Amino acid sequence: MAKLSFLAGFGAGYVLGARAGRERYDQIRRAYNHAKDDPRLQSAAGMVQARADAAVDSAKSRLGQEPGPR
Repeated sequence: MAKLSFLAGFGAGYVLGARAGRERYDQIRRAYNHAKDDPRLQSAAGMVQARADAAVDSAKSRLGQEPGPR
């Protein structure tokens, strides 16, 4: 099922990208680069990562496993 979803997403991206052309690709790439360097996004990503780590550690402790080193 996951493989099928991946292939469908890849196919859709390929078709849309081919239709959009190089100019749209460059526009999307610039927007991505601008967003990834934004300190607000970096802060939010750090908080999400910390919460995800805490959730995994909590689930492991409930299952009787020790949390791993970070």
